[in-house]
Amino acid sequence: MIWGTIRRKVSSSQVLGQAWKVRPAASTANCYRTAPKEALFNGRGFECMQRSSYHISLGSHVSKSCRVATSLMQTVSFTGLRNRSFSSDSGDLVEAVVPFMGESITDGTLATFLKKPGDKVAIDEPIAQIETDKVTIDVVSPEAGVIQKFVAKEGETVEPGVKIAIISKSGEGIEQAAPSEKASTQPEPKENESAEKQVPKAEPAPVKEILPKSRAPSSQPPPKHVATEPILPPKDRERRVPMTRLRKRVAIRLKDSQNTFALLTTFNEVDMTNLMKLRSDYKDAFVEKHGVKLGFMSGFVKAAVSALEQLPTVNAVIDGDDIIYRDYIDISIAVGTPKGLVVPVVRNAGGMNFAQIEKEINTLAKKAADGSISIDEMAGGTFTISNGGVYGSLLSTPIINPPQSAILGMHSIVNRPMVVAGNIVPRPMMYIALTYDHRLIDGREAVFFLRRIKDVVEDPRRLLLDV
Repeated sequence: MIWGTIRRKVSSSQVLGQAWKVRPAASTANCYRTAPKEALFNGRGFECMQRSSYHISLGSHVSKSCRVATSLMQTVSFTGLRNRSFSSDSGDLVEAVVPFMGESITDGTLATFLKKPGDKVAIDEPIAQIETDKVTIDVVSPEAGVIQKFVAKEGETVEPGVKIAIISKSGEGIEQAAPSEKASTQPEPKENESAEKQVPKAEPAPVKEILPKSRAPSSQPPPKHVATEPILPPKDRERRVPMTRLRKRVAIRLKDSQNTFALLTTFNEVDMTNLMKLRSDYKDAFVEKHGVKLGFMSGFVKAAVSALEQLPTVNAVIDGDDIIYRDYIDISIAVGTPKGLVVPVVRNAGGMNFAQIEKEINTLAKKAADGSISIDEMAGGTFTISNGGVYGSLLSTPIINPPQSAILGMHSIVNRPMVVAGNIVPRPMMYIALTYDHRLIDGREAVFFLRRIKDVVEDPRRLLLDV
């Protein structure tokens, strides 16, 4: 009867691995077991219990008297039958892992930990920051609890899904240094040093000066002066800091731009009188209606859109042996941040008015400053504007942002004497520069493009009349 029951149990079980064998146990005639590493099965009527030693006990009652019919022990390393972590029997420990970072980003550098082991964290609270080639991404806590330990180190390269920290939801099991352990960490007095000090060290024998055989008598002229190695500052006055991922990415892209494009820059100057007057006359009404300040950048974006529509070659790009002309205009705005240069994109700038452009630039600039800007907000772009004038730059030659074909550089506004209607008068002037890929854009198109920007900025009424 017992053997028949065991056969029915086995036939309804799912056997993994090798065929299992049943043989009588040595201790009792009513119990049966399998040899280790022979089988692992899980079927109806068997109860699974997990032990700290990773042994799995499977048992079944075969009669009303509750006699154990079989006992199987699996002693090899075991992967959980249930979909949960085996860090704790109660499921108290959870893992914080690196999140998905974007389609084009496969890894990042663990820049810094925002918390320490033993700190309490709330759900979705950032505990670490990961630097990528484009943005900084936060690693958040999946549950509220206490950080038990970190399993990754700062400066390591990590990929999405990599575990970096273990968090205890109840706060138990946090390693705290005992007082005796803290005391043991203090350096012990070095007894050997006192003993060594008592033993006098043998003084080295005086070294006799050996004169070179080629030394001439004193009557001969002195030898010529030999150049010595220059004295450099001590190394302790230097600091070596690893480059951030963003800085390395910017360096690679700018160098690739120099190596790929035939860079050429043309210059012009713009009289800012009319645009400054327009801003001064309507700035209060503009803020009251649109909730954002009226700046100069929106005027230059509208001027660039007008120039790109008239000269579509500047908005194009070389792809192998072909030229791709874009029938849309996405303006990239270069923004400097403490961590490096980022270039968010104003999408469909050709269909925006001044207020929409100012709002979008203001939103993107805030995100770039606090590090919350996403990769999608920086992807693409057909033309770039860089405003070095906010830092006081008077003149510069910007570098193209690949894979675009041109970039406009704005500079600081300086009052200079200008000849107007035969009279010398002070005027607020700005130098502007256009760096372009000479493989695609000829000098004629570049000069016309910059001249169109100058005309629109100096007389914004041209935008209303489309002239």
